[in-house]
Amino acid sequence: MLAGGTLGGVLRHPDPPLADEVITLRAKARHDVDTLVAICQDPAISRWTRVPSPYTREDALAWIALCELELQTSRSIDWLAVDATGEVVASVAIQGIADHRAEVGYWVAAPARGRGLAARAVRLVSPWALGELGLRQLEIMAHEDNAASLAVARAAGYTETGETHVPPREGLPEGRYVVLTLNQPQGV
Repeated sequence: MLAGGTLGGVLRHPDPPLADEVITLRAKARHDVDTLVAICQDPAISRWTRVPSPYTREDALAWIALCELELQTSRSIDWLAVDATGEVVASVAIQGIADHRAEVGYWVAAPARGRGLAARAVRLVSPWALGELGLRQLEIMAHEDNAASLAVARAAGYTETGETHVPPREGLPEGRYVVLTLNQPQGV
């Protein structure tokens, strides 16, 4: 059983929500469908993630349902990052939770890019996952050509620890993937 973030073995979003002075992380909901469809039309998101193109209402509904299922089975936890006005600016997830390790994934809505929002989101979820979920290591795997994602990982305190030429998940582009990690602090 995961510590802190679970109740009866089911993973839960933290209460109060993870937040800083700029963004708040919250669960996806059905009322987000139209927003997700609009954001995920961006070719940069589908280029570096498994988000299909074109992205449909059915895709958004399926993603929300999958996130709920993976939350219930303690395999992943996903958030939408919203700004002070409630606008969705990014998505972040702790995914593939197993053997005290997990992967962090994220994307940023095109109008919100360049403001450090993804790094903020990753900095919010990482210590929470290492502490509350008892994970020992988090990984970010970014394609070598995805300079923005690599910059986010480094800005969030992740360090390069290796590389792979196998995409970390089916549906991602071929090429070299840089592996960046963040470990649980010693003595915790």
